[in-house]
Amino acid sequence: MDLSSAIPTFVITLREGVEAALIVGIVLAYLNKANRRNLKGWVWAGVGVGLAASGMIGVLFGWIVEQAGTAGVSIEQFLEASFSVLAIACLSWMLIWMTRNARSLKQDVEGAIASTIKQDAQAGWGIFGLIFFAVVREGFETVLFIAGKFQQGVVPTLGALAGIGFATGIGALLFRYGVRLDIRKFFMIMGILLLMIVSGLVVTALGHFDAGMNALAQVDRKSASLCFYYERFAKPQDRDCVLGPMVWNFSKIMPAEQFPGSILSALLGYTDRLYLVQAIAYFVFLITVGGAYFQSLLGRSLFPLRRKPTNSSQ
Repeated sequence: MDLSSAIPTFVITLREGVEAALIVGIVLAYLNKANRRNLKGWVWAGVGVGLAASGMIGVLFGWIVEQAGTAGVSIEQFLEASFSVLAIACLSWMLIWMTRNARSLKQDVEGAIASTIKQDAQAGWGIFGLIFFAVVREGFETVLFIAGKFQQGVVPTLGALAGIGFATGIGALLFRYGVRLDIRKFFMIMGILLLMIVSGLVVTALGHFDAGMNALAQVDRKSASLCFYYERFAKPQDRDCVLGPMVWNFSKIMPAEQFPGSILSALLGYTDRLYLVQAIAYFVFLITVGGAYFQSLLGRSLFPLRRKPTNSSQ
């Protein structure tokens, strides 16, 4: 059994799960401090219902994927590309936003709880909603990634479950047993891994889009012009529909479906057939989103505004 497809889902659910576990732990600790332990049941209800809702979203996406498979190759490929683009956008935003707001996470959550528990009649529902949306947000991003990669089956699901289990264990170590872990370093390492995985998803999304355009181009002669690289730029032996000339072909040396290609594919987005547009998009994404991520690690803005120095003598 090839377990490489479990790596991305494990990394994502581990990171997302630890973020959710931090919020749950902060809420529980604050309720203990405020002597509102009677509201703990609402916390666990929010966790349970949030996980169930995430599972239902996954089932819905799986059904959409199944229906797309019966609607035609082009529909299926364009749907895969759409899921991939949404996953790229959501995970990239989450990566940068969380890094920029990690320092104030505890303060923000505690402020939300403080205002919630003041409303005695609705305090339980307020706590439930806070936890529920935190869990669903993390679950939705994970499910969207799985749908974007079209990684259906047992192995990716096992990776996701393992990630949730490890995240739960880290949460227990932090808040129940008082183990001191360097959370900042953890999120930095996981963020770098996530950045590489999402960069690979850019390559995957373009591959799906190219396959969809290729399927449309074969419908009739009028649609053949959609594959403009078939008639321009690329040589016949290495041409592709909209991805341009081939950069490399390692299908015989290191296939993406076999070790170690499968590991590189899972972690770095490696493909044994890489085309020019994919290579450009991959590096543009790494430079822009990766640059914004590392700038946020340093607490800086990607494009800081510089003020002109003023002359104090005037």
